Amino acid sequence: MPCAPHEIASLFLFEKLSPEQLGRLCAEGRVERFEPGPVYTEGEPATCFYVMIEGTVVLSRRVGGDDVEVSRTSQRGVYSGAMQAYLGERVPQTYTNSMRVTEPTRFFVLPAQSFADVMREWFPMAAHLLEGLFFGSKNTQRAIGQRERLLALGSLSAGLTHELNNPAAAAVRATAALRERVGKMRHKLAHISQGRYSGEAIADLIEIQERTVERVAKAPPLSPLEASDREDELADWLEEHGLPEGWRVAPAFVQAGLDTDWLDRVAAAVADDLLPAAVGWLGYTVETELLMGEIEDSTARISHLVDAARQYAQLDRAPHRVVDVHELLDSTLVMLSGKIGPGVRVVKEYDRSVPDVPAYPAELNQVWTNLIDNAVSAIAETGGEGTLTVRTAREGDRLLVEFRDTGPGVPAEIRSRIFDPFFTTKPVGEGTGLGLDISWRIVVGKHHGSLQVESVPGDTRFQVLLPLTPPDTPEETA
Repeated sequence: MPCAPHEIASLFLFEKLSPEQLGRLCAEGRVERFEPGPVYTEGEPATCFYVMIEGTVVLSRRVGGDDVEVSRTSQRGVYSGAMQAYLGERVPQTYTNSMRVTEPTRFFVLPAQSFADVMREWFPMAAHLLEGLFFGSKNTQRAIGQRERLLALGSLSAGLTHELNNPAAAAVRATAALRERVGKMRHKLAHISQGRYSGEAIADLIEIQERTVERVAKAPPLSPLEASDREDELADWLEEHGLPEGWRVAPAFVQAGLDTDWLDRVAAAVADDLLPAAVGWLGYTVETELLMGEIEDSTARISHLVDAARQYAQLDRAPHRVVDVHELLDSTLVMLSGKIGPGVRVVKEYDRSVPDVPAYPAELNQVWTNLIDNAVSAIAETGGEGTLTVRTAREGDRLLVEFRDTGPGVPAEIRSRIFDPFFTTKPVGEGTGLGLDISWRIVVGKHHGSLQVESVPGDTRFQVLLPLTPPDTPEETA
């Protein structure tokens, strides 16, 4: 179709151009009419710059396997297409979205090379500024992304160190106490062996010791009130049987699941003159068993934390593999337990029947970290007490992982911006605004899934949907 300089001069992009410049645009470009349907497709070589003269355009982006509409307008002068042509070969020259028209629509179409030429010739300063903004933004985003990863690593390391320190300190204390009790037990054994007790009496005492050890291993948990009442009963029994210092060993006996019936059986099995020595010997036995149990629990906790750290970091694992998402979620919750704090109740609603998914597990752990951290921060805004619910379920051919918090919610006016780079509602110095952007790129760009949010005050849900089957070829890092 013929290109009329006065018509393209009415478009806001060109309204300040001279007649000579308008003439050159018409000479190098053209006016083209498109019937309803596609104009160009995302990913194709970007060959033209389009400015709408009249009609209606719809722009969409590829999200996983779906095309998501991002804009629909009938405003004259809107533009799209090869908008980065002036950058040349320094960036891939492909269409970054798809465009279609819903009614007969006319465009002024300028070849990409012509667009690049006029930008550099007519607006050299603007071209330099745009180049600086484009590459500066990319470099800044990359640098801050690395910084955010380092900050997250530092926070996780500090939390892990704190979590490891508690059981390690408990094991050290229990070991020192155990050494003291074993020393006293050796002293008591020497005292018994040098006394006037018969071999049969000592054999009875050892048999009672063995039965006591069995009771310790099967001790039921007691409420504080139950434990206090039983301690009083045991102290009274010991005092009645000539052991006025019995209140010292009563708490250990109660913790080990021993009661007055057990003491009655001990008294019936040994002579009266052996009873004080027997109770003292058994007291050391009980304390020794309890301390060894504490050491076992502490070292098991350390081992569990180390395993969780290895699972979280995915050390010595293939970068892309089929994984049980619940293992990833559990390891992330363990790594963040120090940051989550005692005021946040964590609820797991796992559907264990869902199949494993093909994924980059280390990067999914980064997503879980960002979403859990945001949820905990939101709960902190309401006083630091609330509930974080982590739910998994199957939705058709995809796996849903949902993080729900009872925080104040995401205001409707900013909900569409929370996945934008550098957008944050946290105070200065507390957030970079890249956590959700990185999460979106990992979920959508690398895993062909989707990340969305639903929010009302007291109920905010970030939902990750991951395909249950792998794409034709794994994506490279987004």
